[in-house]
Amino acid sequence: MDLFEHQAKELFAEYGVPVPGGKVAHTAAEARDIAAEFAAAGRPKVVIKAQVKVGGRGKAGGVKLADGPEAAYEIAQQILGMDIKGHTVHKVLVEEASDIAAEYYLSFLLDRANRTFLSICSVQGGMEIEEVAHTSPGAVARIPVSPLTGVDPGKAREIISAGRLPAEALDGAAQLAERLWAVFADEDATLVEVNPMILSADGRVLALDGKVTLDDNAAFRQGGDFEKFADQSAADPLEARAKAKHLNYVKLDGQVGIIGNGAGLVMSTLDVVAYAGEQFGGIRPANFLDIGGGASAEVMANGLEIVLSDPSVRSVFVNVFGGITSCDAVANGIVSAIGMLGDRGEKVSHPIVVRLDGNNAAEGRRILDEAGIGVVEQVGTMDDAARRAAELASVAG
Repeated sequence: MDLFEHQAKELFAEYGVPVPGGKVAHTAAEARDIAAEFAAAGRPKVVIKAQVKVGGRGKAGGVKLADGPEAAYEIAQQILGMDIKGHTVHKVLVEEASDIAAEYYLSFLLDRANRTFLSICSVQGGMEIEEVAHTSPGAVARIPVSPLTGVDPGKAREIISAGRLPAEALDGAAQLAERLWAVFADEDATLVEVNPMILSADGRVLALDGKVTLDDNAAFRQGGDFEKFADQSAADPLEARAKAKHLNYVKLDGQVGIIGNGAGLVMSTLDVVAYAGEQFGGIRPANFLDIGGGASAEVMANGLEIVLSDPSVRSVFVNVFGGITSCDAVANGIVSAIGMLGDRGEKVSHPIVVRLDGNNAAEGRRILDEAGIGVVEQVGTMDDAARRAAELASVAG
C-alpha cells in the first residue's frame, strides 16, 4: 500500500521525524483558510502540493509556492482536478514554505536480491535517485542494514557519512535516519523515502517530502492500523466488496469472469482465456479471483456474487484443480452457491463453464450433472473450457 505524502508525513511525525507544518485541503477555499492560519502565525508563504501517488508532480505543475491566502486559493484551484500521469488530484497539502540551504536524499528499502534491508543516502537530493546514480554514481551510498541489529546512532552516522553529507548536517540527518528506520521497521514498510531531506537556513534537518510503501501482507500484525491509510476514493467498488468478504479479487477489463483455486492456476487461466478470446473478437478475462483451497458453498457464493455483479461479465469460467480440496466438495459448493444466490433474490442467468480435475474429479462432475443446473456447462480440459467461455461471452455480447 502506497501512502500519500501527507499520510507519510503524519506517520513520520508520530516517530519524531521533523517535517514542515501542513494541512490537507480538498477545496480551494480550504486551502485559503489554511494559508490564512499560517499567515496569522507570521508565515505567509506556503507550498501547495498535489496529493497523488506518483512522482513528477513538480514537473507537471502540481507543486507551487503561494505568497498569502489569496494566492493559495488561486493555485489550489489550478491544481485540484489536474491529471498527473493518469492520477486526478482530489486534495492538496498546504505546507509552510521552507528556507532551503541544501537538499539530500535518504531511504530505507527491502533488498530482495540480497535478502536484507538497504539504506540509500546521497548528498544530491531533490531529483530522482536513478538519475543521480546514472550521472554521479559516486554520490550514491548503498549501506546494507541487518534486520537483527537495525539502525542505532552509530549505524545512522555511518549511513549519513557514507552519503557524504557535510558536517553541519551530520547530527540532524543521523537523528532523522535513526527515527526513519523506526518507521520502516515498526510499520512493516518495504520503502520509506525522504527526497529531499533538507538542511534549512537555520540549521535544521527536515523531511521536506515523504514516500512510504507498507507491506499489505503484514497488515494482520498492525491491528487494523493499515485501514486508516486506505484510499477509498481510488478503490474499485467491486474490489472493496470482495475485500470485505475476504476474497482475493482484482478487477480487469474483460468479459469472462474467472474463479479458480490457487493463485498460480488463476494466473494461468487468465492467459488461456485471453489467448482463446482472440478467436472471438478479443474477448478477455474480467477479473482475477482466487477462492483458495477451501471452496465452501459460502465462499463460492460470495465469489459468484462478486463476479456476476460486474456489468461487463457475460460468462463465467470456474477452473478448479482438486488437491487438498476435493472436486466433489467444490461441486457441492457450486450447487449450493447457486441456490444461495437464488435465495438472496439474485438468480444466476449467466452461462457458467466449469472444469474440474484432480482429486475426486469424477464424483464432482457427477454431482453437477445430477444437479441439472441449466446455466452450468462442464468441459473436460482447461483449453476447451476457456474457449467455450470466450465463445459464450462473444455470443452474449
